[in-house]
Amino acid sequence: MLAPMQPLSIAEVFGLSPLRTRLREAALALRGDGHTPPSRFDHTSLRMFRPRMALPLWAGRPAHGRLVPIYNLYSYAQPPPEAGWSVRVTNARDFMGTQLTYDSHNGTDFAVPVNTEVLAAAPGVVRRVSSEFNRGGLKIFIDHGGGLVTTSNHLARALVRVGDRVRRAQPIARSGYSGLDGFATFPWGAPHVHFNVWLDGEYVDPFAPPGEVALWRKGNWPVAHAPSHDDAREETPPNAWCDDALARTLASCVHEATRREIEAVTDRDERIMTLVFHRNYYPTRFRERPPLTTATTPRSGRLDLPFRRDDFDGIWFPHGAEPPRG
Repeated sequence: MLAPMQPLSIAEVFGLSPLRTRLREAALALRGDGHTPPSRFDHTSLRMFRPRMALPLWAGRPAHGRLVPIYNLYSYAQPPPEAGWSVRVTNARDFMGTQLTYDSHNGTDFAVPVNTEVLAAAPGVVRRVSSEFNRGGLKIFIDHGGGLVTTSNHLARALVRVGDRVRRAQPIARSGYSGLDGFATFPWGAPHVHFNVWLDGEYVDPFAPPGEVALWRKGNWPVAHAPSHDDAREETPPNAWCDDALARTLASCVHEATRREIEAVTDRDERIMTLVFHRNYYPTRFRERPPLTTATTPRSGRLDLPFRRDDFDGIWFPHGAEPPRG
């Protein structure tokens, strides 16, 4: 069993408050609007139901001992944004060439019990904390510098605030399954942390297919970090955001409320994160999506498994595949 935590409310676990806002966001996911296509699903979406994994997690027990099961991986065959977010499994393909993913999936899902402590995967600064029921529930965005950003989604409670500087393996949140997908698939869908990685403002896979470099410090086998005094001395390199590209992207936003939200943020780094968030989560609201940095950042291993070493050692692939040593 994991270390006991302060209990979470049902509203926190599923991200249900404020209810009226959540209902509007759920309708946006299902029906879309003039600038956002509706989500797509069919019988293949039932692959997300994995009760053998889900039920122990909902009961507060790890599903595979001290190894975190990978629930879904990043898909390398994603449909165009204009087609809408797809939870179908048609051309989906993960970094191993298997289908431990679905069409539009853009991150890594770590299946963990509700109320698991979530950590910073690398040192950085918290640039955004927000909750969108139709887009991953409660989320924390950490800028690690050098073009690298991570986001942890489906959280229940944030333990940090915007502007906080965090060390590697510092607690940032408690997990839940907030968002529409958690509410809709309970109890057959496994609670998990959806972990996104952005490099130069674009979604990337932290795992590496053959010939690539993994963004995990231990290659394709991420492990939990043991905190030490050296963590406080880790520095975050500068980013290379391109002001002209950022301005062009904002000017091309066709969704008035989104543009107003971005323009209202006074801190430059937080405004950039708000812009990158909207461009990635709602790409069809922008007519232009140019590269956002002045140079391409090479891939390098900088991240650790975002969970406590007291709770987990590493990961487990439920389909038994052996990943390449990226």
